[in-house]
Amino acid sequence: MADFQDKFEKICIRYFNDVFLFLKKLSKDESIAEEITSETFFKAMRSIDTFRGDTDIRVWLCQIAKNCYFSHLKKQQGLVDINDIEFTDNIDTIEEQIINRSDAMRIHLLLHNLAEPYKEVFMLRVFGELSFKQIARIFQKTDNWACVTYHRARNKILEQMEANNER
Repeated sequence: MADFQDKFEKICIRYFNDVFLFLKKLSKDESIAEEITSETFFKAMRSIDTFRGDTDIRVWLCQIAKNCYFSHLKKQQGLVDINDIEFTDNIDTIEEQIINRSDAMRIHLLLHNLAEPYKEVFMLRVFGELSFKQIARIFQKTDNWACVTYHRARNKILEQMEANNER
């Protein structure tokens, strides 16, 4: 048991800041990011035996973090203060739409239905703020592959938004 705790403690120390920064970028709120980061590592500790090792552990942790954040949003749905919503007239890029809280959930739903590896590459780039070089390393591919895959994912999301008249 002590060996497991030592190993998990090392995982926490190594990846805590990465998960926190991912959640801070996603939520735009430091206190929410801190709360959900703690919840993420608690859930990861309870389910570490389900980690198969076929992806980078940071990706696995960020996936847990994303799911925790979405659960948090569902709990908060209907408790949104109208003054917290930012309205803009002309949003050109998907990255700018993610910043807008009123559009974020629709984009997350579209992203959720996106096929792999597009979904994971997009999330790592936008939410994880990883470089194409880092993404390429995770997938054991070239930097160019990561860049092309990201742009294809972005285009697929934009096409879905246009088809749904959500843009």
